[in-house]
Amino acid sequence: MEWSDIRIFLAVARHGTLGGAARALHLSHPTVGRRLRALEDATGQILFQKTADGFILTEEGISAMAAAEQMEEAAMALDRTLTGKETGMRGTLRVTSPDWFGAWLLPPVIAEFTSAHPRVDLELLTGTKFLSLAQREADVAFRIREFTEADIIQRRLIAMPYGVYVANGKGEPKLGDGEGFGLVTMDGSLGTFDDVAWLRDLFPKARVALRSNNRNVQARMSAAGVGICVLPRPVGDRQAELVRLDIGEDPPGRDVWMGYHRDLKQLGRLRAFVEMTIHHLAS
Repeated sequence: MEWSDIRIFLAVARHGTLGGAARALHLSHPTVGRRLRALEDATGQILFQKTADGFILTEEGISAMAAAEQMEEAAMALDRTLTGKETGMRGTLRVTSPDWFGAWLLPPVIAEFTSAHPRVDLELLTGTKFLSLAQREADVAFRIREFTEADIIQRRLIAMPYGVYVANGKGEPKLGDGEGFGLVTMDGSLGTFDDVAWLRDLFPKARVALRSNNRNVQARMSAAGVGICVLPRPVGDRQAELVRLDIGEDPPGRDVWMGYHRDLKQLGRLRAFVEMTIHHLAS
């Protein structure tokens, strides 16, 4: 039984399809299917039942899941321990952040870092999904909430101010009214955001014209005249087509947190990136 086959078993169990597992592991679809069959042959057990909705664990597969996850954690701990001993400025460093943070806050950090350390292969993965630091889906993460995972070293990086914006030339909506205007807000897929209710209370007669989970999309839609939106100031203030409304109070702000796994705290390229980020962005 090979560890690489256990990784495939876990990926199929988590994604439910051979294609999803293949994309997660950067393997081909046929390779995943072949290795999964080899694992079942080696164990003499049928681990998955194939249905119209994908692959579902059998009772034998469910029994194997906990042991496979323990093997995964041991392998990841070994990988982090060995990687964390590297002090040279070369190799891969994966950074993850929200889209807007990667697009508007990190460019000066990354520009200086890549210039100073050309042998480091830097990857920036943006989106709404929280990538796992324990499984090394990313090495450094930026989030708008505190980290709850074990063994994460974190710090509050920025108290991020937000503003209210509307398209240039659209006029200013009346406070406590908003009649004739639309609202561009966060959707509910990521939980609740204080600024959504705050904006609707501010302009109760404005209709919700668009919900989106991406602040960059909200900015562009608002600039196109879709409606009023709340944006992080580093995003909204740099949009020439937007005007920030002076309403006498600011929207609820958010803290931005930076974190990395404790096992990687001595990793040379990670330490250099963290120190550079603090120098540029910490407040």
